[in-house]
Amino acid sequence: MKIGGGVVYECSRATALRTLFLFRRSTASSSRSVRSSSSSFPDHISFIKDVAAAQPPQHLSHLLKLLKARGESIISPGAKQGLIPLAIPLAKSSSDALTALLRWPTAPPRMEMPVVEVWKHGVRLLAKNVDQFIHRILVEEDAKNLLESSGMLFHAAAEAGEKLYKKGNFAKSQISDIDVYLLRKVGLFPDVLERKVMQHFAKGDHVSALVTGEFYTKKEHFPGFARPFVFNAEILLKVGRNLEAKDAARGALKLPWWTLGCKYQVLLGSC
Repeated sequence: MKIGGGVVYECSRATALRTLFLFRRSTASSSRSVRSSSSSFPDHISFIKDVAAAQPPQHLSHLLKLLKARGESIISPGAKQGLIPLAIPLAKSSSDALTALLRWPTAPPRMEMPVVEVWKHGVRLLAKNVDQFIHRILVEEDAKNLLESSGMLFHAAAEAGEKLYKKGNFAKSQISDIDVYLLRKVGLFPDVLERKVMQHFAKGDHVSALVTGEFYTKKEHFPGFARPFVFNAEILLKVGRNLEAKDAARGALKLPWWTLGCKYQVLLGSC
């Protein structure tokens, strides 16, 4: 089976549907019995092993501590009412942004669970895996003015943080643009690439904007996610390349609707 821009999933359709069914049924049961606590973390690791039937990320507990340290409320992994069934809740911010892991039903063995933000039109990719997300959070914290950074996040990340990022590396790199640092030293992030495209447009450099937009859609970068194709369709329309925009929109519609990042009807208008 092929899903997500050419990623080959090794399970059969029947296996995928069975996995999703069991995940949803187990989740429904867990949501009645598992509740979050202000004094301790819900057992996300057990949930991922026993309910999601997946390998928990090595540094998941460090990410949970990190999210709590920056003021987010840890959410029970079984608190999934109103969410797409493949999302495993982690934490909610004061603005009600929900951070979760995404459990692809038929992901290949080497593909780690991505970190996503769950919103009304599905999910938005935050990072390809837990380690990458921790790395980014620490870089952004380190890039703040010393008066703004208390060091709490580095303390919360503990040994995982020390392994992924050494405090002061951003300043030592002499890279003034944090987005450039993230792309070079941490990894590719959808929001960062989209910002780079819009910065190129702001400078009147349409060629660089279009090249970056095309790079964004390469299947090996964000397999399974439709958002890169939606965004590319938008920027192609912006410069009057309507036929290419239609092709990009059709490419997006071949992928899961909950990875579009917009209403289905909005994209249909581009086709």
